[in-house]
Amino acid sequence: MKDKFNHKIEKIAVSDIRQFDTEVSSIPGIIKLTLGEPDFNTPEHVKQAGIKAIEDNQSHYTPNPGIMPLREATADYFNEKYHLNYKPTQVITTIGATEAISVALQTILNPDDVVIMPTPVFPIYKPITEINQGNCIMVDTSADGFILTADKLRQVLAENQAKTVKALVLVYPSNPTGVTYSRKDLEELAEVVKEAGIWVLCDEVYAELTYNGQHTSLAEIIPDQVLLVSGLSKSHAMTGWRIGYLFGPEDFVEQAVKAHQYMVTAPTDNVQFAALEAMTNGKEDSQVMKAEYLKRREFLQAELAEAGFEVASPDGAFYLFAKIPAQFEPDSWAFVRRLAKEAKVALIPGISFGPGGEGYVRLSYAASMENLTEAAKRIKAFVAAN
Repeated sequence: MKDKFNHKIEKIAVSDIRQFDTEVSSIPGIIKLTLGEPDFNTPEHVKQAGIKAIEDNQSHYTPNPGIMPLREATADYFNEKYHLNYKPTQVITTIGATEAISVALQTILNPDDVVIMPTPVFPIYKPITEINQGNCIMVDTSADGFILTADKLRQVLAENQAKTVKALVLVYPSNPTGVTYSRKDLEELAEVVKEAGIWVLCDEVYAELTYNGQHTSLAEIIPDQVLLVSGLSKSHAMTGWRIGYLFGPEDFVEQAVKAHQYMVTAPTDNVQFAALEAMTNGKEDSQVMKAEYLKRREFLQAELAEAGFEVASPDGAFYLFAKIPAQFEPDSWAFVRRLAKEAKVALIPGISFGPGGEGYVRLSYAASMENLTEAAKRIKAFVAAN
């Protein structure tokens, strides 16, 4: 058999994060601060709604973009929280935020279209772009506090005038850095985006875990150019339920629902009723988790600073992006492997998140305070011994 597989698929790999998490799982006594997996359980009222849906035999096909009551509730939820103006027909219920990203990029990309990605960034957008025959421009933001400035975006666009730049990816609060964008930052970027006439794929799945002030969605500022991705995994501790959302202008949604249909047909029936409960009666569910994450952030940031790490300003999500202390080589893979072997603490190497990530490590504080306390103790002892 010749050309047995899709060449794009052959060139990509399972993410470093998953590979390394599997690699270290066999180490006895390892404390893993690797995955963005909340250690909270799904709120009880949401679980009960899911159970009731199963008992009520909600086990059939639904409309491709999801049941209308959920789309209505989702539009209301996001409009109220983030000053948006979406109609229910502008919402597609997806199988997690990951499917929303795939649908969005598949809908807008033609062969060799270019997507700009500020890095460090979660390693999902690049392979999905490449699978969909797009090309990526990775922009290192480490010199600007891990923020893409309007001037930098304008410079990148000017340098690539000969290419068909189709979209910008903006992830905030950020995975891996925890850094987010202010309204002023977004307004300045919006001016450049309007001038360039490009889409912005905004992944705002961590919006409810913003610690310093109110999250601003770029969809409030330039709604006709924003493809907004969100979901319930982080805000309602529902990672395994796989509920995400994709919002956009009506002409975009009209096309995107086709990509969505041929990927998954429709979201899971009974899960949508649990999501409906979360959207209608769970508007404050994230607050308890947010308060606990804030305590963990403050604790871990102080402990790492004492150990000699510099930490990017973590304004949201539940990650710290920490610069490896100077006495070590800035090889993040070497550092995390040695730390796992000698101190039995697993972190993610910064290089996994693209240019600008080398010399850093990512720590997830979506773990119990007990584990964070022991991990900090082990990290400090490891650094002190070197």
